[in-house]
Amino acid sequence: MVTVGVLALQGGFSEHLGSLRKAAAHISSTSSSPIPSFDFIEVRNPDQLAKCDALVIPGGESTTLSLVAAQSGLLEPLREFVKKPTWGTCAGLIFLSEQASATKRGGQELIGGLNVKVHRNHFGRQIESFVTDLDLPFLSQEGNGAKAAPFPAVFIRAPVVDQILTDEIGSIDDKLESTTPELSVQAPKNQSEAPKGKVEILATLPGRHASNKKAASAPNTDTEAQEVSPKGAGDIVALRQENVFGTSFHPELTEDIRIHVWWLEQIARSCS
Repeated sequence: MVTVGVLALQGGFSEHLGSLRKAAAHISSTSSSPIPSFDFIEVRNPDQLAKCDALVIPGGESTTLSLVAAQSGLLEPLREFVKKPTWGTCAGLIFLSEQASATKRGGQELIGGLNVKVHRNHFGRQIESFVTDLDLPFLSQEGNGAKAAPFPAVFIRAPVVDQILTDEIGSIDDKLESTTPELSVQAPKNQSEAPKGKVEILATLPGRHASNKKAASAPNTDTEAQEVSPKGAGDIVALRQENVFGTSFHPELTEDIRIHVWWLEQIARSCS
């Protein structure tokens, strides 16, 4: 039995639990090889965390998440836990990063695990949230090699990676190498404590507000639309470093369970 926890301090933990259960049922019904059984639990304290083999840190409000984690005595246990498979979505990605910009006064506690710096609320306020079709090459690798259909990515006050704190950088395929934005690489403040391993870029969003239909269809004379037109190499919105996986967007808010299936399959392989 593989126990997968979802940090249930606030945010979209129930949606993740629903998607994980659907993903496990899908794997069980379609896999041609033996797979472990999965048990999914809510995690609110260190004792529950200690039962887990893997963990999802859901979206929500990252400052609140870190405050409640501290009050629950979970910060240090979580920092130790990220040696195991861990996935953070949106606020969870921020929580798993070594550094974050645009934080509230006084900053916020992070648990680390991904050797990157993220920019909080990169796309603006809640009213500027959007859904866009996103190419995810890592989903193609799990099938017959055919390109995977785009994923309906939900961005809500989403972060992006704006700095990679190691020079060990890779991507999921050669195409992403040419579309990855040129980011500054900065050494972490404490090299001995920094997460080890290559930061693997799994997906980029081509151009800020790339889903903005007004910008895509507007004439060139529309100055307001031009400000949000798709341009440039794009923003890093999915990445992995060793056991730690992060997405800027919310897969749990869609009916598409492919990322949850992919992640559970990674866990199953690591446990075999």
